[in-house]
Amino acid sequence: MTRREADDLSFIRAEIRTMSGYTPGEQPRGGRVIKLNTNENPYPPSPRVLEAIAEAASEDVRLYPNPMAEALCESAAAVYGLDSAQVLAGNGSDELLMMIIRACVGHGDRVVYPVPTYSLYETLVQIGGGAVATVPFPDDFGLPVDELLELRGKVNLICNPNAPSGTVTPLSVLDEMAPRAEGLLVVDEAYADFGSVTAIELIERHSNVVVVRTFSKSFSLAGLRVGLLFGQPRVIAELAKVKDSYNLSRLSIAGATAALSDLEWMRRNVAKVRATRGRLNRGLLALGYQVLPSDTNFVLARRPGENQHATFDSLRGRGILVRYFDIPGLRDALRITVGTDEEIDALLAALTELVNR
Repeated sequence: MTRREADDLSFIRAEIRTMSGYTPGEQPRGGRVIKLNTNENPYPPSPRVLEAIAEAASEDVRLYPNPMAEALCESAAAVYGLDSAQVLAGNGSDELLMMIIRACVGHGDRVVYPVPTYSLYETLVQIGGGAVATVPFPDDFGLPVDELLELRGKVNLICNPNAPSGTVTPLSVLDEMAPRAEGLLVVDEAYADFGSVTAIELIERHSNVVVVRTFSKSFSLAGLRVGLLFGQPRVIAELAKVKDSYNLSRLSIAGATAALSDLEWMRRNVAKVRATRGRLNRGLLALGYQVLPSDTNFVLARRPGENQHATFDSLRGRGILVRYFDIPGLRDALRITVGTDEEIDALLAALTELVNR
């Protein structure tokens, strides 16, 4: 083997060569599958969204989109009671989180968060050259504020409601945490519309607080890849410096803007998901699972001491996809997206067979 062959990846950063990369939930390519593994909304978006996308597609797409997605940011500002200078749009909330890492984290800077949580955080920090510093959640998933602050993170990431637990940290806890944090406090509210807590009001009181939202969950727009970040204008201006030049397509901007014009449609879908979530909880409890209270469109169901990988595989064999995490603290759990009533009936029927066989 020549030296060239031995070193043929030497141009790749060492941090990238040694990292595993993010593993998304399975996306089936065909066949009849009940998909309860990636927290997509089981109901369609507002008809206004599809009309807006069709109109945008019929326009001259040879032209670049508005680089700051101004129409979307202005609509979001009106909906959430902010100024448009307090809103930044991204290619899903994932890109916005990456922008935060780009702008705030230098080589070796600590990014702090409790675990288990959204596993993409670790990947983003590794890509950015930062240092991951984590604190385990207690059994009830209460936020370990003091332990997190002791790590003195340049960025502190709080997924609220948390994934994969579905649990929520009260606003009062975040309000008290913000002035004590040395770095930026990022509240990732991907699932906030399914609960009742939002930290958006905190950005007026704390310059080091930003809130990240997505259109993928409550608005049923996972395929469009649109997210929003809220913060004080000077923070938004700095984060915008590291944004990709045209990070949202014309279609994404049009669709998300239309979604904001029909909040009632989204809220009706959310109400249906919440009702089905209650049915799912009751069914799982009857089967002997422990279910944490969830403010999201999924639940975490546990059988303490019983590894759930075999159950995950058996459900998959029946054409039902749920999420299993092969990591400490979660091997006895399944994360189950709230689907339609018919999908949840099928899931519970399959679980009943598996539990009783």
